[in-house]
Amino acid sequence: MGEADRRSQVEKATVGLRGLILSGGFEPGMRLSEVAVADRLGISRTPLRQALERLVSEGLLERLASGGCRVASFDLADVNDAIELRGVIEGTAARLAAERGADPLLMAEARDILDGIDIAVRDPSNINFDNYVLLNARFHVILSRLAGSAVVQREAERICRLPLAAPSAFLRGQELIPDFMGSLIRAQGQHRAILEAIAAREGARAEALAREHARLARQNFAFLNAADPRLAKRVPGLSLVTSN
Repeated sequence: MGEADRRSQVEKATVGLRGLILSGGFEPGMRLSEVAVADRLGISRTPLRQALERLVSEGLLERLASGGCRVASFDLADVNDAIELRGVIEGTAARLAAERGADPLLMAEARDILDGIDIAVRDPSNINFDNYVLLNARFHVILSRLAGSAVVQREAERICRLPLAAPSAFLRGQELIPDFMGSLIRAQGQHRAILEAIAAREGARAEALAREHARLARQNFAFLNAADPRLAKRVPGLSLVTSN
């Protein structure tokens, strides 16, 4: 097997196992059997072991002193802290972008993305939800790049791999929020305000707006966590949250 094939197998194992964990395929705290997981994913144990290492570094798995891995669990404070930390990192990215001057091409791309979101939510009775989720994720990737800092971009990517910390983490459950449309419109308004502050070179304002934007995700998390327990199967990662 060539190097490219090996990398492909590791990626397949990582994506497959991450998906199973986030979708509730394993209970929080459950010890994973390498043989059983490898059979379930249709891969060999060698790439699976590398995938396990990746997911340990992402925080989805924990190493056991006796050997092997178990599925991590998270309490409410863990999730809120992760979202808050994303807000700090994205706020820093927005402030640096404003202070240093953002790449005009990236700014134009960000505006195009927001124009696309406007179209996705134009008709309240027929929201293009899949498009909204995709464009929202793209906007946040661009936001992390606007600072022109590889360090900031790398840390933004890292925090977004934590369960329920990504910008689109709760979007799949928002249709059950009573003020669903209002939540999407508020988020889009915040997107616009962040970009306007960056363009105006208002660093402190851009940072504050980005941090406030992340807090909207905390509000949605609080609602979804208290809502129908069946949501745990619909919102990736929610099944890992414990009530402790």
